[in-house]
Amino acid sequence: MAPPTAAPELNTVPETSPTDHPMFSRIRLATPTDVPFIHKLIHQMAVFERLTHLFVATESGLASTLFNSRPFQAVTVFLLEISPSPFPTTHDASSPEFTPFLETHKVDIPIEDPDKDKFLPDKLNDVVVAGFVLFFPNYPSFLAKQGFYIEDIFVREPYRRKGFGKLLLTAVAKQAVKLGVGRVEWIVIDWNVNAINFYEQMGAQVFKEWRLCRLTGDALQAIDKLSI
Repeated sequence: MAPPTAAPELNTVPETSPTDHPMFSRIRLATPTDVPFIHKLIHQMAVFERLTHLFVATESGLASTLFNSRPFQAVTVFLLEISPSPFPTTHDASSPEFTPFLETHKVDIPIEDPDKDKFLPDKLNDVVVAGFVLFFPNYPSFLAKQGFYIEDIFVREPYRRKGFGKLLLTAVAKQAVKLGVGRVEWIVIDWNVNAINFYEQMGAQVFKEWRLCRLTGDALQAIDKLSI
């Protein structure tokens, strides 16, 4: 009979120590070459929100509408990228309006991403797109200054519950402060309790008495037939 296995020492370091898996993140301005990733992210968001029946966006539609103005003057997109290696600290001269946010993280185990091959901007560098935030200027008249409205904020499933949503929201808020923007606002689906709790922990007010009003599709087209 084989001898029993020796009991592990109390100070043994686990094989999957948090220090075994460093991970690096970058939040940067999206460019026209990122449209395929943005399109896939929006579709995954529609699946998560159970709204695929409303999803009609195309890559060509995004390409023709997203990048017609300078960043922060119209629709702006930040991309969240993840890499096992540090990102370069040199600022991209092609995006003088925004210096990317760089962070270092420790994770317990490697992240398994079954869709990784669909989200690789540069396959040689093993950088993967993990999320995005899309926002644009609005004008809160009570403040008499510009605001930012976040239309979409989304982190892909393998990268959730690791603080990346907070990074995206913080990047928009920091840019708002930098530009003297009066406020940042967005809406959240009422069944998404985790998101509501997260936003409240970030210090956001969640207004239960407000309701979103929308004209779209046939209802919007019908307005054109009304006499004024």
